[in-house]
Amino acid sequence: MSESNLLELVDPVTIVGDIHGQFYDMLRIFDLGGSFDSTKYLFLGDYVDRGSFSIEVILLLYSIKLNYPKTVFLLRGNHECRQMSSFFNFRSECLYKYDLEVYDLVMDSFDAMPIACIVNNKFIGVHGGISPELMSLQDIIDLQRVTEPPRSGLFCDLLWSDPVDNDSGQCSEKFKSNEVRGCSFYYGVAAVNSFLKKNKLLSVIRAHEVQIDGYKMHKWNGSTGFPVVITIFSAPNYCDVYNNKGAVVKFNNNVLNIQQYNYTVHPYILPNFMDIFNWSIPFVIEKVLEMLYQIVKTSDEEIIENSDKKVVIEYNHPKAEIFRNKVRAVSKMMKMLKTLREDKEIIMQLKGLCPDNKIPRGLLQQGRDAIIGAVDTFNKAKEWDLENEKRPQ
Repeated sequence: MSESNLLELVDPVTIVGDIHGQFYDMLRIFDLGGSFDSTKYLFLGDYVDRGSFSIEVILLLYSIKLNYPKTVFLLRGNHECRQMSSFFNFRSECLYKYDLEVYDLVMDSFDAMPIACIVNNKFIGVHGGISPELMSLQDIIDLQRVTEPPRSGLFCDLLWSDPVDNDSGQCSEKFKSNEVRGCSFYYGVAAVNSFLKKNKLLSVIRAHEVQIDGYKMHKWNGSTGFPVVITIFSAPNYCDVYNNKGAVVKFNNNVLNIQQYNYTVHPYILPNFMDIFNWSIPFVIEKVLEMLYQIVKTSDEEIIENSDKKVVIEYNHPKAEIFRNKVRAVSKMMKMLKTLREDKEIIMQLKGLCPDNKIPRGLLQQGRDAIIGAVDTFNKAKEWDLENEKRPQ
């Protein structure tokens, strides 16, 4: 709690966006960003959830912070709270790798994180963006931050708001309700220009949204004007399916540069920290179904081959049709289990993008091509993942 809600830094500074438990990609960031002795690092939040190495990310960042308290700075993101980390996988990861006490201690540390930062007296770094309740920088300083972020108000908006998704920055209202997030607002060029002018700033640097190139320059003031909003996202190949690049912002001698990078291969982790027994169940079930199918199929054929007239009449009885339906059902289930076994990894990736970890109804029966096609592009991945962008109730 020795740091203010609103930090102030001067370059050289490397600004990092969402990491989301991608530990090995974070190591790549340190290779690109510069030495901790000579370069400051400003992280914009979202260290945990979605990836499988969130606790490793946090423990390493805290270790570096303890050793370099004057050059490493960690802002709070919308996932640094109890609600989001329980809804997603950070809490379960902590319970699997450590225990509830570790999780609770990490949550307490999240409560103490600063909220925003002024860089070179010209840029404001924050996780989400601005708010209709943000008139001056003093409003951020005056916030009570040691709490769970509320569902509305300035604190919520700083973590959850988004710029409008169009090239002009035009918005039907200065601040428009954000239906995708289920809370906070969209802000456009009018709101941003008003805030920047009042506070004598040049641009908002924020994270919070995956970008195909790892960053996006919102040039709402024309091609010759400086971008009034810069979105930076530092988790390449987000969720192992987006195929996006990661990026960081590097300030040095008042010059801003964007450094892009591709994802780093990480050790394979069974989905949802599953043990090998549960992982193998589809293989076992498939073999059991094959045996059952052969049994019922053989019985069906024997009835036909060995029947006299009386038995044939009985075979045409409604009970015989029920028997045939059971054979067909077993056959259909065998196909689904075969798909599960052969494409289990990509199915688990797809489940991770869908609400409640459930893949779309009927997709398994469509076969392998349909499953691969569901996650083969950035835009399709964003479409599947849209529900996960909303704040849980």
